Amino acid sequence: MEAASAECDALTGPVAPEAVKAVPPPEQPRRIGGVSRSAVLSLAGAAASALCVTILLFGELAPFSGTLGFVITAYLVFLAVYAVLTGFEEDGQAVRDRVMTVVLWTAATLLFSALVLVVGFTAWRGKDALPHGNFFTQDMQAAGPLDPLTNGGIAHAMVGTLIMIAIALTITVPLGLACAVYLNQIPGRFSRFVRTIVEAMTALPSIVAGLMVYAVWILGLGMQKSGLAAGFAISVMMLPIVIRASDVVLRLVPGTLTEAAEALGAPRWRTVWHVVLPTARSGLATAVILGTARGIGETSPVLLTAGFTAALNADPTAGPMVSLPLAVFNFVKSPQPEMIARGFGAAAVLMTMVLVLFVIARVIGGRGPGHQTRRQARRTARASRRDVARFDELHVPASAAGLSLFDASASASEPAAAADGEDVTQGPPAPDYESSTGDAGGFDGPAGGRAPTPRPAPTPAPAPGETD
Repeated sequence: MEAASAECDALTGPVAPEAVKAVPPPEQPRRIGGVSRSAVLSLAGAAASALCVTILLFGELAPFSGTLGFVITAYLVFLAVYAVLTGFEEDGQAVRDRVMTVVLWTAATLLFSALVLVVGFTAWRGKDALPHGNFFTQDMQAAGPLDPLTNGGIAHAMVGTLIMIAIALTITVPLGLACAVYLNQIPGRFSRFVRTIVEAMTALPSIVAGLMVYAVWILGLGMQKSGLAAGFAISVMMLPIVIRASDVVLRLVPGTLTEAAEALGAPRWRTVWHVVLPTARSGLATAVILGTARGIGETSPVLLTAGFTAALNADPTAGPMVSLPLAVFNFVKSPQPEMIARGFGAAAVLMTMVLVLFVIARVIGGRGPGHQTRRQARRTARASRRDVARFDELHVPASAAGLSLFDASASASEPAAAADGEDVTQGPPAPDYESSTGDAGGFDGPAGGRAPTPRPAPTPAPAPGETD
């Protein structure tokens, strides 16, 4: 062994100690999720450093002032210090990941805080009107600006909003989904033109939609202001939102699903109806909700096409009708505290109505593709069991009957062969040169469709003493 090691050293040479130390250590996987102690300490240290540096800048070193400037400066210093502290332990990629995580969490916190502030402020200002039952059951026909909150309500605005949005959804949902399917399934020059028009209509001002319906429906056709005209104007605002969002959702459907359906022979309409739309059902429900949220808050188209009234009108084809946004706009213009409370109460009811519509759309849309509820899983399991039973009834008895018939014929032929004195043992297969017609003379008969071919003579066996 020593001689072998010496020979190896002579061939390769001795290993330098510096080469052994230069071998890098094995890489450790970086932790992606969770909160570590070093991360918490880095955040706390960066926050304290940013606060101290900002106070020093605004108080001593620089002529800065203002609360907004103080907050922005402190946040920028916090990000810089946090990146430096993280760089002491991590590489550049991990530092960028940590900093972007902090930025995204900050943006999400700001958005959630703004949402809570809007909802909370609206509910707080309308808390004086919401507890009264007449606020939801009466209209403002017999109530004035100086009347207390126990008199009058927003029933006429609630009914008008529901009627208008129902008319708009009846028009928008089929047209929007059909247009989105056309843009997704039938590409071409015209579809690109339609997509461009839809994208341009998403920025259409609401007053333009109201003026168009007012000019065509009321001035051109001579119809009166009504909830139906307001529904037309709202549908013009909702249609591009629904088309655009539905088109984006349908693009996310995997192409392999449609290819598999078409490979099975399904026509295009059946593929869209049974494969594409069910797969994108959850996203399509979200698209409808986005369009509804855009249309339900419109004020100027409703004012131009439906007018204003303080009485309840449930007929969308005749007479003026009011919606909740228009009622809020009319209430908050008044200097009276009771009317302002009614306005904020109506705004809170409008937000609640949008939330209820969103929940209904979520229930109708269901879960995303690949996710089933317990009821859907039980229904799928029952259908699978029925299919298994049906397959057993179709295939197993037929196979058993065929096997029993084959066994019966074989058992019947064996005694007959034994009675004739023939050997029932299966022999070797017939030679290749035998005819499929098998006549006794060794020739193919006329029925074979070929000229008679003689059977080759067998080669005689060599004698016992002969050699090749």
